[in-house]
Amino acid sequence: MRIHIATDHAGLEFSTQLQHHLAAQGHDVVDHGPIEYDPIDDYPAFCIRAAQAVVADQAEGIPALGVVFGGSGNGEQIAANKVDGIRAALVWSIATAELAREHNDANVIAIGARQHTFDEAVTFIDRFVATPFSHDERHVRRIGQIAAFERDGSLVADPRATPAGADVLAAEGSSFDPEAG
Repeated sequence: MRIHIATDHAGLEFSTQLQHHLAAQGHDVVDHGPIEYDPIDDYPAFCIRAAQAVVADQAEGIPALGVVFGGSGNGEQIAANKVDGIRAALVWSIATAELAREHNDANVIAIGARQHTFDEAVTFIDRFVATPFSHDERHVRRIGQIAAFERDGSLVADPRATPAGADVLAAEGSSFDPEAG
């Protein structure tokens, strides 16, 4: 597996350790920066380049994933998600690493290097890399809806926009179930 990584100054030491760890597992690791410590560097270009490389590799049939990280992982996830075809997930546990792959076919993982120990983060990354997408119909459908919106802004019909949908939502005795779905 080719793994593209990117960070900012907050994750530079983490990045070096991670590259050694992934290479020792037999992965082809590509570092998108930074190359030296700069306390005021900016992560967006590093993370976007890593995400672009994941998309390019996948388009060529090369198995590839990405790992982006910084202090919290939030900005890095946002930057990666600006690349068409990227599904970057902020991961903070084994369960979120698995679900990102199984349900969302995430191709980039974002982690807060200041939020976890190196060993914790590596556990999340290893699980993310090892977990396949489930290909369950409901997940394929939902990913397709996201891709359609990226492509042309289309969304599935809003059930509240039809008289029947409004009647169902307003019906006496109807209940909202936040756990449904």
